[in-house]
Amino acid sequence: MTPAINRAMTPLEWGLLLALSLLWGGSFFFVGVAVKALPPFTIVALRVGIAALALHLVLRALGQAMPAGYRIWAAFFGMGFLNNLVPFSLLVWGQTQIPSGLAAILNATTPLFAVLVAHVLTADERMTSGRLAGILIGFAGVALMLGPEAWRGFGDDLMAQLACLAAACSYGFAGVFGRRFRRLGVAPLVTAAGQVTASTAMLVPLALLVDRPWQLAVPDIEVWGAVAALALLSTALAYIMFFRILASAGAVNLSLVTLLVPPGAILLGALFLHERLQMLHFAGMGLIGLGLAAIDGRPARRLASLLRRPRPDFAD
Repeated sequence: MTPAINRAMTPLEWGLLLALSLLWGGSFFFVGVAVKALPPFTIVALRVGIAALALHLVLRALGQAMPAGYRIWAAFFGMGFLNNLVPFSLLVWGQTQIPSGLAAILNATTPLFAVLVAHVLTADERMTSGRLAGILIGFAGVALMLGPEAWRGFGDDLMAQLACLAAACSYGFAGVFGRRFRRLGVAPLVTAAGQVTASTAMLVPLALLVDRPWQLAVPDIEVWGAVAALALLSTALAYIMFFRILASAGAVNLSLVTLLVPPGAILLGALFLHERLQMLHFAGMGLIGLGLAAIDGRPARRLASLLRRPRPDFAD
């Protein structure tokens, strides 16, 4: 029996979501390094190509084979288009035109698109007032945490900003589309490998046609390190977690990771780059936490239960 999707996530699912946010939080930094030396399609093609190779090696080591059949591979290509080709390309191109902080804010609109798409296209992930309020509160927390500097240039390069919003919308559709892999009986590791393999097949020809990478200067070791981390950590490992959460918790719950990505990126900067945490960071994290609590629903239910509990009569 398929478990109910429109529910509070388990502690394990929240833990996986937090880990995924840290992996994707680092992707903005890795892209920021790579984009200085490589064009967008080349970065994205390398990202999914190296990830596909790594995941196929893991599958072979585990003695697992990729499934055959038109239906499953059509789903892999559909997922690769919605979840990799479109959003990766748009976000990487957007980051060549606007600051990465503003791109992260626009990317944090993903749950808004996801809740709307799921409400229209699914029967078990309907929009609720608590969910919508929590997403809006969380988005406000992201905007506050990244600060006024992140909004620098907002409205100046409209096409780049629309590209980032279109990427967020594509992620919203991808979450709902990806629910089919559970019904098809495809495991998260195999789904991740199939998606990035299909994405590689679509993106390599685009990179060769548009970027002509053979004409580029050979990147330095820092760029190759960023590409490797982007592929192995922020793509291969991240998508195993992605499809594990999607299979059990649903598209809307999964999309909440984009609210956690900016805090993850800021905390990584504080831990490894010795960047200072400011009060607005803590305030933004507080709002994000409040929004996630509203979406989860359990804290509100526990508080209501405590308020309804009869008080002891000390007069007796």
